[in-house]
Amino acid sequence: MVRGALGHLDVAQIVLYTFWLFFTGLVFWLRQEDRREGYPLESEGVPQFNKDRGFLLIPRPKIFRLSNGDVIEAPRFDEAQTPYSAEKTEPWPGAPIAPKGDPMLAGVGPGAYNLRPDKPYNALNGEDLVQPLRKAKHFRLSPEGGNPIGLTVVGGDNNVAGKIKDVWVDISEAVLRYYEVELADGAGNIIVPVYFADVSFSKRRVVVKALLAEQFAKAPRLANPDRITMLEEDKLSAYVAAGTLYSTAERVEPFI
Repeated sequence: MVRGALGHLDVAQIVLYTFWLFFTGLVFWLRQEDRREGYPLESEGVPQFNKDRGFLLIPRPKIFRLSNGDVIEAPRFDEAQTPYSAEKTEPWPGAPIAPKGDPMLAGVGPGAYNLRPDKPYNALNGEDLVQPLRKAKHFRLSPEGGNPIGLTVVGGDNNVAGKIKDVWVDISEAVLRYYEVELADGAGNIIVPVYFADVSFSKRRVVVKALLAEQFAKAPRLANPDRITMLEEDKLSAYVAAGTLYSTAERVEPFI
């Protein structure tokens, strides 16, 4: 025990106070680091709070150098926001929003997406990560798993939307990511994520319950028929996902 000007102060107290200081600093550091993605948040009720945040709330930007040579900062104060078409259902801050116009293209709910870079995601060897089978010459479909190319594509209304023209593979994971659908009305080709498709080789068809047959033609298209960008991937997945809730009026309403 140490006696003197500090009174009674033993080693256990010194260790305890040191731990408290360390833990306080640790919590402060962690709370700053977890604000590097998804921040700064915006206050709808107190908009003036959005202008002055201070170092206590938002840390100084940290530089990240990506393998492709790009340099990004986090947190970053991007002005661009994902476009959406919706209106608030109630006047109070934080109230739910409902889609305006065509809910499939409103960009809300299951149809929301992020503004990812409008360029393909690259594998470690520099190639596009996701490629159509016609381009990925070193890949082939396993005979045991079946070949979906040529199968009829049917929407959730059991009407024919088109047929499978090709499949898109992830060259790093060696798995299928998308089905390329040639539309029956000659309106071109669209890409459908495999996770929204139910393949039946016995019936020789692929069912996409999320979309009605007529809604396939409104799906976002690829700028390059042999490449898909990260932004296009998000938009395509969001459109099909929106159909799980908005493709029919009955799906929007509750069961009870």
